[in-house]
Amino acid sequence: MPRGVVAVVGRPNVGKSTLFNRLVGERLAIVEDLPGTTRDRLYGSVEWRGREFSLVDTGGLDEVPGPRGRDATAGVAGLEDSVRRQADVAIDEADLVLFIVDAKDGILPIEQELAGRLRRSGKATLLVANKADGWRGEAQAAEFYQLGLGDLHTVSAIQGHGTGDLLDAIVERLPPDEAVEDTAAPRIAVVGRPNVGKSSFLNSLAGFERAVVSDLPGTTRDTTNTTIERNGRPVVLVDTAGIRRRGRVEQGIESYALLRTARALEHADVAILLVDANEGVTAQDVHVAGYAIEAGVGIVVGLNKWDLVDRSEENTEHFGRVIAREFHFAPWISYRFVSAKTGRNVETVLADAVAIVDRRKLHVATSDLHRLLVEAIAAHPPPTNRGQPVRFHHVTQADTRTPTFVFFVDRPDLVHFSYQRYLDNRIREKWGFAGTPIRIQMRGARE
Repeated sequence: MPRGVVAVVGRPNVGKSTLFNRLVGERLAIVEDLPGTTRDRLYGSVEWRGREFSLVDTGGLDEVPGPRGRDATAGVAGLEDSVRRQADVAIDEADLVLFIVDAKDGILPIEQELAGRLRRSGKATLLVANKADGWRGEAQAAEFYQLGLGDLHTVSAIQGHGTGDLLDAIVERLPPDEAVEDTAAPRIAVVGRPNVGKSSFLNSLAGFERAVVSDLPGTTRDTTNTTIERNGRPVVLVDTAGIRRRGRVEQGIESYALLRTARALEHADVAILLVDANEGVTAQDVHVAGYAIEAGVGIVVGLNKWDLVDRSEENTEHFGRVIAREFHFAPWISYRFVSAKTGRNVETVLADAVAIVDRRKLHVATSDLHRLLVEAIAAHPPPTNRGQPVRFHHVTQADTRTPTFVFFVDRPDLVHFSYQRYLDNRIREKWGFAGTPIRIQMRGARE
């Protein structure tokens, strides 16, 4: 069930990242906190009034300095071009765009141009005037109605003023949830950094050159869907490579691929995360895994280009230790040594991904979950919080895209994350769910 992608765009220093952090972190219950996960602040999962959506912050992507030896004018031109490209990607990939402006600065020429692009695109857009602190700030923001983008939402990201109303407006403007039947073809997103061999991997599975292959990172411009058949079953492969710039690859191009990757993950059941075995696991690989977990999709890691490295037993064991260390926040992730060039384990990884899709559909009976809860509490009672006991009353599995287990507790806010992780582990010990994140939700007993 696609949740929706909301992109935050705007020129530098209007408070995009501050607003992003406010919307994602205002209520801890709406964000899945995974201690130890290496993440930047570009992608977050938000739940508001029963609706989930992914928020993508484009902050920081527009800070493009001018080339050395050029004057300040060249730097400004490069920055404005970056803002334009940022908006173009958001228009292409997001379900809803949050166009952030500064209430105190007034309308700048670049904002007039971006507003024109958004109007012409027909993309659902919310105009948000940040830094509208108090009635004076709201009055100053009124001039932004001139941009012709409809209603103006005034907020103060630092103080939190107006953010609840903004979230209401976001939920109202998102496209309706779409029910996905169990019989639908599994959707497998092929994700990873540029030049790790995503397109070659997809071509190997498809049996023909469906995606352009080049040694230059960022060769693939758009996400492409390819339907193949395995064992009489259709499977949709989604290639999520980044953006191609004719003649050269632009600085910061990896960052611009995030919206496309987010879009693909929103519509996927499982992600095949390809890692370059020559380079090992990088921080960006871990970030991509974090995005997949935020989106609630399953993951299988493929260490690609295995044909180019020393395949000794010692090196194989070394990679196993590296995977365990770098992805320690998700010990349920499995991996394979892959060569898209020779075809080694390509089909095996696909079979692993499809198996995860089927595993995610397991529904555990409420009676069995209640029995597990009683046993778990008897073996390890929940710790008291400031002397106050925590009492569990009931548990059930929600009918959702990602395996989700709802525990009804007298004081949900007192359940420490470590105990939630304990319950996660007990569920996995009993029913598996290997290869997929599961979500643990705490609700008040009266809910």
